[in-house]
Amino acid sequence: MMRLRAAFKNIFLISSVFVALMLVVISAAVFLWQTTEEGRLPAKTAVVLHAINNNLVDLDINITPPRIVSGEKGGSPTILKEDIFMPVQGDVQIPARIYRPRGEGPFPIVMYYHGGAFMEGFGNLDTHDNIIRSVASRTNSIVIAPSYRLAPEHIFPSAVEDSYTALQWAVSNADSLNGDIEKITVMGDSAGGNIATVVAQMTRDRNGPELLSQVLLYPLTTFQEVPLASRDIYDSGYYLLSRSVMYRARDAYTPEEWMWSHPYTSPLHSEDLSGLPPALVITAEFDPLRDEGEQYAELLHDHGVSVRTSRYRGVMHGFISFYEVMQSGRNGMHEAASFIKQANQDQLVFTDEYQLQVRQPPQGMERVREQTEAFAIAAYLLGRSGADIFINE
Repeated sequence: MMRLRAAFKNIFLISSVFVALMLVVISAAVFLWQTTEEGRLPAKTAVVLHAINNNLVDLDINITPPRIVSGEKGGSPTILKEDIFMPVQGDVQIPARIYRPRGEGPFPIVMYYHGGAFMEGFGNLDTHDNIIRSVASRTNSIVIAPSYRLAPEHIFPSAVEDSYTALQWAVSNADSLNGDIEKITVMGDSAGGNIATVVAQMTRDRNGPELLSQVLLYPLTTFQEVPLASRDIYDSGYYLLSRSVMYRARDAYTPEEWMWSHPYTSPLHSEDLSGLPPALVITAEFDPLRDEGEQYAELLHDHGVSVRTSRYRGVMHGFISFYEVMQSGRNGMHEAASFIKQANQDQLVFTDEYQLQVRQPPQGMERVREQTEAFAIAAYLLGRSGADIFINE
């Protein structure tokens, strides 16, 4: 009996030492991943970026994030999904995805334009399906996401013309969709944010359809060479968008230099933004597009457009796509959905002065949860790849 007790005691001690060593290893790994030249990252952001940039899981800018740690279940069963083809200019049919609530309606309409640098291989309906689905569920709206034609085969203005025509199609078919043409929002992320606000300009310039609001998630707003600190600081690509990709996008989508200053490619340099619908602009701290998004929001305000601007600290470009994994992504998604619902209910309130709201990383119990989940993900990554994942390439 004494020997058995001693054996159990030794096993317990060995197990305790092993667990303690693993905690030290995991803590050291997370600390290293958090430490960057551009600043210290929150733990969750750090481990997600490490996984993406080291190809440790199928989690990158082109792929919907897996539910390593999911804070939200899948789409509501009350939301119907339909993939269709819709006609655009030149007798062309483009794919589109529609999520719509069950019931008689009429329901508000959201036109969602996906990101992806305007180029083939960088974004499509599937890479953004979780956002499209979530917006429909959270706002009780019909969300129509057209798959506009992409460069290099189709250069400017194909993408924006397709997107505007898709809006016209939505209005023409609103009755069959149980949609309310008095409550239409345009929304998009990154390149899609550019398209959304350009479509808003096109509706003004072409006398409709009328829009209720616009929601721009970390939008690209200029193709010109202008001094922007965020483009210089975060241009490596580690934060999911690189300067080289931006140059490739410009060369592919706007191959002629005159296109770079057109208001339908570079709305930041538009001479007239008056008459556009109220806007929500969301930016990310660690994002090369941060400054131009915020400058565009301020320019909208200067032209008499009601605008809210939110910068989320501690996150990277595209962070709302990872709302199933990151609390800041969930917060950003919630803010966007709340803005749309307020617009639909005529409850938007703005201040006279332009304000940039800085949203802090999760605090309190949310921070504890994020830290715990970050360590769990780190343990998973370490288990997959071994000790060599400490070394950042």
